[in-house]
Order: sequence, then structure tokens, then C-alpha cells
Amino acid sequence: MLQISYIRQQTALVKEKLAVKHFKQIALIDELITLDENLRNYKRTEEEIFSKINAVSKEIGQLMAKGNKDLAEEKKIEVANLKSAIIPGKLETETRIQEILYLIPNLPHTSVPKGKTPEENEVVRQGGTKPVLPVNAVPHWDLIKQYDLVDFETGVKITGSGFPLYKGKGAKLQRALIQYFLDYNTAAGYTEYLPPLLVNEASAYGTGQLPDKEGQMYHATADNFYLIPTAEVPVTNIYRDDIVKESDLPIKMTAYTPCFRREAGSFGADVRGLNRVHQFDKVELVQIVHPDTSYDVLEDMVNHVEKLLNTLELPYRILRLCGGDMSFASALTYDFEVYSAAQQKWLEVSSVSNFENFQTNRLKIRYKDSDGKSQLVHSLNGSSLALPRIVACLLENNQTENGIELPAVLHSYFGHAKITN
Repeated sequence: MLQISYIRQQTALVKEKLAVKHFKQIALIDELITLDENLRNYKRTEEEIFSKINAVSKEIGQLMAKGNKDLAEEKKIEVANLKSAIIPGKLETETRIQEILYLIPNLPHTSVPKGKTPEENEVVRQGGTKPVLPVNAVPHWDLIKQYDLVDFETGVKITGSGFPLYKGKGAKLQRALIQYFLDYNTAAGYTEYLPPLLVNEASAYGTGQLPDKEGQMYHATADNFYLIPTAEVPVTNIYRDDIVKESDLPIKMTAYTPCFRREAGSFGADVRGLNRVHQFDKVELVQIVHPDTSYDVLEDMVNHVEKLLNTLELPYRILRLCGGDMSFASALTYDFEVYSAAQQKWLEVSSVSNFENFQTNRLKIRYKDSDGKSQLVHSLNGSSLALPRIVACLLENNQTENGIELPAVLHSYFGHAKITN
């Protein structure tokens, strides 16, 4: 959430930056400025009234001490009249200001490209080598059937479309990847967490999922809980309303969770097989850092994920997202895409983002600076990694006539060098 003081002081710049994100409700900024001025006037009037009330109340005490009850009663009536003069619109104004602030996205970093569609994202660099597949190569949804790794039909029977049932070697490959990703992250200094899979409304608002992504989240209405779309939500909320020690920064956290996304309206070839599902496994990174270091940390996190993809021997590219393709809460996002050789397309497998103080302002995560003043920390997160498309690319890119060869780093985790019938 943006700070009202910054919006007031930098109104023109805020509008300019929101235009980069193609924010369509720019008029809300002007409404917000007007409401904030009204609120400041309310507060000044209130202060004047309360000052008078305190002065008259003091007089009442002195009159009562002197036994002048009649004049004291007159003064009590004066106090009552002053209290009734307090402007009733203050609460409504504060509520509307908060509503508007929740609707305004984070401002993009100066390096964000001014595009609107995914095609306008900027390729930062590429790595790995695209494989040359055998002439009889097939996409992962056929390989899944051939090696009996995932049962989509039974998943539909149990729940519905988009809820795959992993089985046998497919389940084992999932477990192997999760364990490897967690070991890789903890070796880099991240503390592992296993958080709740449902969060309350305050947690979802805190990280920016609400009100922006309400339609994408599964909602348990009886308890007003939300199934998490990513471990970012519960993990970042660990420090909600906390003042952390500056000496404890950066705070590095990693977590494996299932993730749940409705993806309403998804259909067509792009969602076939594991390309897009409603429940999937993901290992997440979250950092809480000093504001002076957040962009250095962002680069470190990008390098961390890049090295992880290199160990999986997958061809990848890194994109800097343009304003129109960025998330509501992000100031700068890098996407990682892995090349699917059988589908001949790039598939997104990770996003690494700096939210600056957008989330921490909502969450009230602060630290005390050298002067003892409370300051907002910055938060970052990244996928390390999301499994479905990683699995899809591992299967497709490593298929041979004698099975699916796995990268060397997974051999000890999976227990075998290849997947065979």
C-alpha cells in the first residue's frame, strides 16, 4: 500500500508511474488528495474543540471546588455542546481513504519497460541449450500416460479439472524436486518454514492478494479463510505488526506448499497437461530486508534461481516485465521461462519480485533505525521453483527411446538416473 504522505507530496509523479502500469482509475488519486485534505481539516477542528473541552473541563473542576455548582452546570452544558460540534464525517472519510489506498497498485521501478502486453517484456539474458529431440518426440501429456506418472482423469473424478493425481514415479519425482529445491535454498541461508495453507482476510490484504486477486482465490466462506495461491502470503505475514531488529536483517525464508488458483476462464492448448492447473506444488523464497539493500537482494535472488535452473540443465530466459504485465504489488519483477522443446514454446516457471515497502506498509513490518525511529522494511519473493512446468520440461526435453533421462543433480533424490516403464 502506498503511503498517503508520498502521494500528496508527489502527486504528478505517482500518476505518471501508475500510467506505466496502465492503471485505469487515475481519478482516484485526485479523490484521495481531496479526502486527505478534508481529513486534515477535520483533525485540526477536532484538536481545537478538544482543546476547548479540556479548558472548560478544568474550569468545571475549579468551580466545583469553590462550591459554585450552578456555574459548573452551565459549563457542563457548554462541554456537551462542544462535543456535539465534533464533525461526524471524519470516520467515513478515513474509511474511504483506506478503501482507495487498497485499490492503488504499487509504483513501478524506473527500469520497468513501458509496455502493456507480455510480448513487450524485455529479455534480460538466456542460458542453457535447447535440446534436439528424437523425431518421434511427444509432449509431456503423452509422456505422462506412457510412463503412468499422473492420472488426470481420476483427479477430475475426485475434485475437478485442473487437480492432477500424481502416482508412482510421478509422485516420487515431485517429492524429489521439492526436497532438492528446499535443500538448495537452505544451503544458501534460507530458513525453512511449513506454513498453514489457509489464511485469514487480513493476511491476504497484507500481501496484496486482496482486493486485486479475489476472483483467483478459493474462498472458504464459512470461516472467511482463503486457500493460499502461494507460500508468499503466509510466510510474509509471519512478521506482520512486528518491529524487527535492524541487526537481524535480512530475514531469509523458504517454504514448500501446495498452491491453489482458480484461474477462472482458462482453456485451450495453453492449459493442456501440466501447463496450467488449479492445485500445484511450489517452493517459495521470501526476504525481509533493509530498504537500502532491496535491489541488491533482488539481483542476488535472480542469480540464485538462475543457478538452480542451470543445475537442472534446462534452457531458460529471464524477462524484465513491462508495466502492463506486472502484478498489483510489485515494483520490479523478473520472470523465468523454461523452453519446452516438444511444445516449442517458453513456459513461465518463476517470478522474482521486489515489493519495496508496498506490502510492509500494509503489514506494518518495521525496524528501528539508528535514531530510534520506526521505518518500513522492504519485502521480496520468488519462486524456487514452481513444479508443474518444470516437470513438463524435464519430461519433454530429456525424452529418449529408452526412457526419460534426469539431470545428475536429481539422481540421488529420485533414486534413479532415468524414468522407465
